[in-house]
Amino acid sequence: RSVMPKTLEGQITMEKTPSYFVTNEAPKRIHSMAKDTKLIVVVRNPVTRAISDYTQTLSKKPEIPTFEVLAFKNRTLGLIDASWSAIRIGIYALHLENWLQYFPLSQIHFVSGERLITDPAGEMAKVQDFLGLKRIVTEKHFYFNKTKGFPCLKKPEDSSAPRCLGKSKGRTHPKIDPDVIHRLRKFYKPFNVMFYQMIGQDFQWE
Repeated sequence: RSVMPKTLEGQITMEKTPSYFVTNEAPKRIHSMAKDTKLIVVVRNPVTRAISDYTQTLSKKPEIPTFEVLAFKNRTLGLIDASWSAIRIGIYALHLENWLQYFPLSQIHFVSGERLITDPAGEMAKVQDFLGLKRIVTEKHFYFNKTKGFPCLKKPEDSSAPRCLGKSKGRTHPKIDPDVIHRLRKFYKPFNVMFYQMIGQDFQWE
């Protein structure tokens, strides 16, 4: 609370930290600070998410083993290593269970990472509705950057340069063995279905 900016009546303070969703102590701590906090979670296909996670680590530590090596406890038996954080983070149902002990589902909004790329204005409209805000951010605030492969933000009333995510975003993923991707899809499927049932929303990652 001490590091949050002072907020006037009618203003909303927002704060973003990706690790909150997967940190066991976070729901209890946030609830004890402000139990009416509204929570926004951006989720994407767990298989793509795991590969993206690995790509990020690889850029900092080029000496790490291949994705295929890290993903399996036993490659021959096809046993996925769910203790590897790149894979564990994508078991959304598991993490959500922890949050639902402290917050009702009505206080949590899930954003589709895929639709955030294909229809950023549509996803932002839902976010603004969830926060009880007027829909100010619309189509005119976005343009698709072909080099990056995702939308960038521009302020229509402002002539300043558009804001794009930094170099660490939009990296080309390494080529992964199709058999490994197939096994990962099978691994995640029951967890995805459970997640859809918990939140009443189907992201159609299958």
